[in-house]
Amino acid sequence: MPTQPKLTRFNQNVLSKYQIYNSIFMTLPFDAITKTGALLPLFHETCQKGFANQEDPTTIVNTFFKKYQARRTPESQINLLFRFIQYIERQVVLFDAIEDAAFPIVNNMDGIGTLRSLKESVTAENKLETLQKYLEEFKVRIVLTAHPTQFYPGSVLGIITDLTEAIRENDLLRINDLLAQLGKTPFFKHKKPSPFDEAVSLIWYLENVFYKSFGTIYDYIQQNIFDGKQIDNDIINIGFWPGGDRDGNPFVTPEITLNVANRLRETIIKNYYRDVRRLKRKLSFQGVEDRVNTLEKELYKIITNKKSSLTLDYFTSELKEVKDIIIKKHQSLYLSEVNSLLNKIHLFGFHFANLDIRQDSRKHAQFFNDMVDALIKSGSAIFPKNYHDLSEKEQIKILSKIKGEVDLSLIKDEETLKALNTMKAIKTIQETNGEKAANRYIISNNQTTLNVMQLFAMLKLVAFQDKLTVDIGPLFETITDLKNAPAVMEELYTNPDYAKHLKSRGNKQTIMLGFSDGTKDGGYLMANWAIYKAKEALTTVSRKYGIKVIFFDGRGGPPARGGGKTHNFYASLGPTIEDEEVQLTIQGQTISSNFGTLESSQYNLEQLISSGIYNSISDKDLSMTDENRVVMTDLAERSYKAYSDFKAHPKFIPYLEHMSTLKYYAKTNIGSRPSKRGKSEGLVFEDLRAIPFVGSWSQLKQNVPGFFGVGTALKHYEDSGEFEKVQTLFKTSDFFKTLIENSMMSLSKSFFDLTRYMAEDAEYGEFWKIIYNEYETTKRLILKLTGYKELMQEEPAGKASIAVRESIVLPLLTIQQYALKKIQELEKAGAKPNDEQMKVFANMVTRSLFGNINASRNSA
Repeated sequence: MPTQPKLTRFNQNVLSKYQIYNSIFMTLPFDAITKTGALLPLFHETCQKGFANQEDPTTIVNTFFKKYQARRTPESQINLLFRFIQYIERQVVLFDAIEDAAFPIVNNMDGIGTLRSLKESVTAENKLETLQKYLEEFKVRIVLTAHPTQFYPGSVLGIITDLTEAIRENDLLRINDLLAQLGKTPFFKHKKPSPFDEAVSLIWYLENVFYKSFGTIYDYIQQNIFDGKQIDNDIINIGFWPGGDRDGNPFVTPEITLNVANRLRETIIKNYYRDVRRLKRKLSFQGVEDRVNTLEKELYKIITNKKSSLTLDYFTSELKEVKDIIIKKHQSLYLSEVNSLLNKIHLFGFHFANLDIRQDSRKHAQFFNDMVDALIKSGSAIFPKNYHDLSEKEQIKILSKIKGEVDLSLIKDEETLKALNTMKAIKTIQETNGEKAANRYIISNNQTTLNVMQLFAMLKLVAFQDKLTVDIGPLFETITDLKNAPAVMEELYTNPDYAKHLKSRGNKQTIMLGFSDGTKDGGYLMANWAIYKAKEALTTVSRKYGIKVIFFDGRGGPPARGGGKTHNFYASLGPTIEDEEVQLTIQGQTISSNFGTLESSQYNLEQLISSGIYNSISDKDLSMTDENRVVMTDLAERSYKAYSDFKAHPKFIPYLEHMSTLKYYAKTNIGSRPSKRGKSEGLVFEDLRAIPFVGSWSQLKQNVPGFFGVGTALKHYEDSGEFEKVQTLFKTSDFFKTLIENSMMSLSKSFFDLTRYMAEDAEYGEFWKIIYNEYETTKRLILKLTGYKELMQEEPAGKASIAVRESIVLPLLTIQQYALKKIQELEKAGAKPNDEQMKVFANMVTRSLFGNINASRNSA
């Protein structure tokens, strides 16, 4: 039977099932308030009709109550709106679970971009040896971050997992019970999680998903691409930020870092213990039974906190001995299971994930200067007394050759002491869990060579006097920093002492590039193009000095933060960009949506692996032509000017502050970090974090960071009669094509009817019209550019999924806008934030954030 089109598979296995199970869900009795399930569809219909008639959210809500619930008191009306929010949150969970259950049916698990497909195509082209050679060096690292875009508490994640399984098995009784449980389980966190809580919730994915999916992928590569031979390269690994990322998070302490590393070690050993127990039941042969039994006992000692002499080397060598005996004496019985466990040990060691430390360069400068002052005051000879008066060049020279040890009892400032103790913690973690457990330090907002050398010196003075076993990764974020990055790196590469350090690290240099803050700073096209050009320039300068540069992309979930169809982006890079390793951050609900189940995790990892490899073994020339470069640069600059002018508009910050949900993000208790970096009372653009910034536009259904400036740039080519130049660029550049496709996703998730009432606002009407006009221009010209009749025409299943999700949250968005409007009216009437009505509506806005963000799955 032929495979049906992807959209048909989606409609049959996702949409139809959602309609059936949602009807069951809506009839379940959850609480004392009757008729909520029956009234929500009526409210949904009222919203749809109201927006079609260009009515504002307040009119829509009032129409609903007048038509269907005229006898309700104002208090009862508010209660019903809150109940609607609860129902919609759970409808989103139900849809998530159904989509997760259908993932392997809707997506072709052996199709284009999977390892099976890759192997078949290289075999047909006689390139298997080329592929093997490449896989001996190539790596993919996904780095799980603690960035707060995931609203589900652990109990709800558990229900999603169970519900997904029950839906897959069509177990109606169990589905019924789980839907009832879902209705009664709270979604709202009454207090912020600690960084350790965040780590524990993400370790759940490591333990239950990645341990298996990484193992399955690696086993497949070994068996089918390397014919069972041992591969020295790990190919895939996991980075981890919760408990290590200090950028703007004062709650991450050295103790938390140590506790997280310890929890990671405990968890991986627990997984090994389970596997060894299963093996023990099978390997009941002479010569191997006792060995496996001993390993099981030693692993058990570790997970029950008893003293054990088991080391990673001994564990590995014993299993290899077991493997040899099975081959020689027992006809290779259960060999694949032993191999599989050996592969997991190779991938995860005793550390499970590579814990990164991250801090802002401005903070490092503060800590560094504090340390220098304390040392000079104590009479130490490590730094000259006039150090602060020296030029930057002279300071770098001193830092390059730094020797000695800092007595931390000299440091009186608590913040500085925490920072320096964190550096000691890295050494401790390496000693207990292995060097890979914590061997990278990211400097965010890196601007100069001095930023890198200050950290270099602190690490050496505090913990690594003998040998620095830590990679320092500067993170370049703003458009200016991206331009300056090659000069900074050249200065480092030509510094003999830093070059010596790099040599000891295998002549590899990690450089992180930030899409989120890049977009916030420079707009969508310029951020992406600036990063592309920075990567080219950094590749050139690194190759010049014999350094293998590893690009680590700070990507968010939505296109506006570098997300979207990520694997398409990596497949579009040409030979001018180093691509031997693909590293990127995965955050928030992108973790659960792209990697939350075994199937989705395996599929999306395989897409990343094959997209990175595709560049190097494909005959297709991905180089950008000179003509295309000129057009791309011009588009980026025109887009940048449009976005910069927009950002400089006097109403830009006030609009976000008064008309969006920006200030409510801090009240959601979803992450341990404060929602902005600085301590300023008012809203300062530079202090804004990318997540609430992008998220606020998403809640307004305006998605500005994903398209603003694109339309203006394209319109120039239409007006000057040169539109065929951008059409040529779209047809011949995979990079530009991917940018446009991702921008289409942002446009598809925009819905300006929701805020159309703002056009009449005396203060913000003109500003709203600027955004709407740019949206209309961008949409019209992207359709003209692609030749599509509608947005996302080439991705019908993705478009259908977005349409269902947007439909589910339509009443939620209406309620949110209704509440925001009420707050504005109360403020104009002189109400204070602590007035009872103000508190009620503020709570309504905050609560409505949850379902909408979860429904987006990538927050825009």
